[in-house]
Amino acid sequence: MPVRLLLAALLCLILLPAGASGPDDELVFDDEPLREPLTLPDWFKVSFLDLPEDLAEAVANGKRGIILYFHQEHCPYCKAHLENNWGQKDIVDYTRRYFDVIAIDVRGQKPVIGLDGNEYTEKEFAIKYNTNFTPSLVFIDRHGRMVLRLRGYRPPYQFRAALEYVADGHHREESFADYLARAEGAYSYGKNELNQEDFFAPPPYNLDRSRFPGQRPLVVFFERRRCHACDVLHAGPLADPRIRKLLGRMDAVQLDMESDTPVITPTGRRTTARDWAKTLELDYAPTLIFFDERGKEIMRIDSVVWFYRLYNVLTYIDEKGYTQFPTFQSWRQHHKR
Repeated sequence: MPVRLLLAALLCLILLPAGASGPDDELVFDDEPLREPLTLPDWFKVSFLDLPEDLAEAVANGKRGIILYFHQEHCPYCKAHLENNWGQKDIVDYTRRYFDVIAIDVRGQKPVIGLDGNEYTEKEFAIKYNTNFTPSLVFIDRHGRMVLRLRGYRPPYQFRAALEYVADGHHREESFADYLARAEGAYSYGKNELNQEDFFAPPPYNLDRSRFPGQRPLVVFFERRRCHACDVLHAGPLADPRIRKLLGRMDAVQLDMESDTPVITPTGRRTTARDWAKTLELDYAPTLIFFDERGKEIMRIDSVVWFYRLYNVLTYIDEKGYTQFPTFQSWRQHHKR
């Protein structure tokens, strides 16, 4: 185990409540690219990547839709997903009952016929769906509409909720954030306060960049109390001096997404942290959202993140890669990172 991961795991042991495990935590793993390529499950649909045809076949077989699984062969987050989510029989059985899963290599060159009838390479198609991170899962309903997109690895209880959210039709009535919030309490544990960092700017939180452009990019950390994933982020990646150095070159703010703390958003709207998080439909804590100097959202990290991925995102922001490349994924592919 790399030294930084071992240290993070030990720190997690300190933060975890009695009875919880550290190194076996589903949020803790080395996110350096894998040495050996991953093998996809043999129950995935064998597809010629003609998605209208795949969807029609799924519907004819009584499925609720299809899942587009955007992946890479050497992606450690994909490995975590395959082992922790699709490595559990109940999750596999539920997935197969209601969906066909179609794999798309975000660096691949195979032709894909999209649901719009246009032809793309796999690489172009992944950028079109703004997947940014692997694994990304795009849920398509029976009518060919994207009803949910998960960018990055989510722990099992959230992935189960995502499957049920689409399969049971809850997407027609409420956001995934609202649906997930009802079950979130059962999985809330950790420190009963936010983790403080010296690079966070103090209140008041006037983030208005529409009238007063910033000199540097802005990152807003949306967190909550009793959030184990938040504790892991601070004990792991945010403790690394290289990460802290990059964050020190940005404006950084931490908000309790369940609080009524007053905020003026980057677009100049007066609101509260809670209402802003709801407007942004945030369904994962911690979520990091990056804004440019004029208050436009660049991208967000709303899934599990470790050092290698966070370092790359911060480098993309620090180098202002967003001024030349519209998505983080296109920047990464250009730089072959």
